[in-house]
Amino acid sequence: MSDLSDSAKLLIDGKTIDLNVYTGVEGERSIDVTSLFKDHGLTTYDPSLGNTAICRSSITYIDGERGVLRYRGIPIEQFDRPKPNYIEVAWALIFGRLPDDEELSQFREMLTRHELLHEGLSNQFMALPVDAPPMAILSAMISMMACYHKEFLLLEDEKSLMGAAARLISKIRTIAAFTHRRAMGLPFIYPDPSLRYCANFLHMMFSLPYKQFDVSEEMEDALNLVFILHADHEQNCSASAVRVVCSAQANLFASCSAGVNALWGPLHGGANVKVMEMLEAIYRGGYRPEDCIAAAKDKNDSFRLYGFGHRVYRNYDPRAKILKTACDRLFKTLKRNDPLLDIARKLEELALKDPYFVDRKLYPNVDFYSGILLRAMGIPTDMFTVMFAIGRLPGWIAQWKEQHFAEGGKIIRPRQLYVGNPKTDYIEMEKR
Repeated sequence: MSDLSDSAKLLIDGKTIDLNVYTGVEGERSIDVTSLFKDHGLTTYDPSLGNTAICRSSITYIDGERGVLRYRGIPIEQFDRPKPNYIEVAWALIFGRLPDDEELSQFREMLTRHELLHEGLSNQFMALPVDAPPMAILSAMISMMACYHKEFLLLEDEKSLMGAAARLISKIRTIAAFTHRRAMGLPFIYPDPSLRYCANFLHMMFSLPYKQFDVSEEMEDALNLVFILHADHEQNCSASAVRVVCSAQANLFASCSAGVNALWGPLHGGANVKVMEMLEAIYRGGYRPEDCIAAAKDKNDSFRLYGFGHRVYRNYDPRAKILKTACDRLFKTLKRNDPLLDIARKLEELALKDPYFVDRKLYPNVDFYSGILLRAMGIPTDMFTVMFAIGRLPGWIAQWKEQHFAEGGKIIRPRQLYVGNPKTDYIEMEKR
């Protein structure tokens, strides 16, 4: 909980307005402007809300200057080893603490029990074009879950929330796998209750009726890690979309579907696709990484270096560091090389030595290595953003819960600065 620790003064039209200043647990300060419009008829102008705290949250903490990311106070690096566990992280994000052994076992059992889709929902895939965008399918299917689980449209206690969360987190991987199988013209592979969360997803993606896909321990750990590192990231575009929809008292399914749609945008969830397209173009064109770095600095060159820099981080993205190490581990286990990984490593090496990038604090972000890791598992590029959504779902649920149960919560309704016509008379058609 943030504390009222100071005050600020706003001088306007010769009048002084006193504003409260709140300080968060890590020392960040926020000026309270909630009374500006009501008491003084003033609004703040902040396009993209880059300087506006829209809520008080205890879920995720980011310090972009120091490259710090914590879930419920726990540094993200501590979820890497000795064994990454996505379901444990999902529980912690949603319920505010690490689960004990019994709670985690019960939640796993719920995920296993609810991994199948209602056959009515499964049949919807047959009505979709085989080349339909995967994120469009994911958004539609999550929204349609409200038709088959109406008992969870009103969530007023932790028990009912757990039931809805378990269904969403479990079924999203089934929806994602069926989406891939539909696009490939392959029969659906149903979940295997004997497999853990990530191994089960890869089984549904790649097994054949006559051949079980072999999921190595290292691959399962790598996918756990990808999901963990994408599980939440404070008030990003999709999390804010979930909160806005939730503030209208919309149900969890509708709100998470909105999160999927926001994530679909190339400026948000589609960034790792851009990185892979860039690396593939460099490889196919036979370009030297040194030439790419030079082109990225040339204002007259159309080449763009994707995967560097971040809206929040002004330091090395801590998620990128973990994924880089995970790439090394997985490729060593697979006993194969990826020329795209070699190019990525060289680009990073050159950029971190170049004053142009260092001075501008353009360091690798999470998208720089995540696509390479997913590619190593056999995930097609058009499914990358879907993988992001699977990982991010617990964060959306946590954000929904916090918004829904917030004391005195109101519908989120930003103001605007009107710059259109002044009062203008209507002109009859024959006189225009």
